Amino acid sequence: MAGMKEVTVRELASAADAPACAVRSTVPALVFAMGGLTGNYWHDFSDIMIPLYLQARRFDGEVQLVVENIQPWYVGKYRHILKRLSRYDIVDMDKDDKVRCFPGAVVGIRMHKEFSIDPAREPTGHSMPEFTKFLRETFSLPRDAPVSLSQGAGDDQRKPRMMIISRRHPRKLMNVEDVVRAAERVGFEVVIGDPPFNVDVGDFAKEVNRADVLMGVHGAGLTNSVFLPTGAVFIQVVPYGKMEHIGKVDFGDPAEDMRLKYIAYSAGVEESSLVDTLGRDHPAVRDPESVHRSGWGKVAEYYLGTQDIRLDLARFEPVLRRAMDLLKED
Repeated sequence: MAGMKEVTVRELASAADAPACAVRSTVPALVFAMGGLTGNYWHDFSDIMIPLYLQARRFDGEVQLVVENIQPWYVGKYRHILKRLSRYDIVDMDKDDKVRCFPGAVVGIRMHKEFSIDPAREPTGHSMPEFTKFLRETFSLPRDAPVSLSQGAGDDQRKPRMMIISRRHPRKLMNVEDVVRAAERVGFEVVIGDPPFNVDVGDFAKEVNRADVLMGVHGAGLTNSVFLPTGAVFIQVVPYGKMEHIGKVDFGDPAEDMRLKYIAYSAGVEESSLVDTLGRDHPAVRDPESVHRSGWGKVAEYYLGTQDIRLDLARFEPVLRRAMDLLKED
């Protein structure tokens, strides 16, 4: 919460007690903060964009965003989405010195759950399939469904496309070339996705939307699953170290909420670089539960911060075949 400023809401006894309006708006305000853990792609969506969508979408653009702790890069990167949520210029609350009067205001945005929407908590009926449809419309993404491999689909259909999300940081896939060749043997056309950081997300969204399968090691790049066509396959490689629950909450449950066909693959100890860097007798290798008991700091340090993955293709190839089989299902 460092850098986040509180917004005070005060009720006055009468309108006469309020300062004179310098600007009168005909639409309500939506007041929220843009700081926190933004800068991580997953948090950009989980903490800000999805909760903002839930609050703003009902106004159909007729609302003005009033932002505390504004992040100019965020406004630039997600400008197309923000412009669909509001037709009006964003007000920088930290720099704006005008007394602005609105006919109403919504103060704050609230998360339902990690990277997802709970329709039971949303009276206007929003859901993750509705949110992903909104994104496809925003970026003019053409595909609502993956390639059909079911019987009777015809012999001239193209190969299904698999995108492997690249990571340069910890949790990178060490034998990505071998994985590409294995996927091609199974029958996929394979592309490597390298999401840019500080640019508009639209161009890469189009590349993701062309994929029928998205695959990668647990990390923020998998947030691009929101641009997949509904019914596509999503493979998350869960790092070694009893990380299955985190993988499920961060991406597994949201994938199912988006109506993607989700596969989780848990990396074994022999697939982790920790064996080489720490040795087999280190607690992080020998006893992951003890690391979890010691607190989140060590979990993040070992299993998210210093681990790479070399997939055992004998174990992983059946996952690729399962992905192909899922695309054959109606």
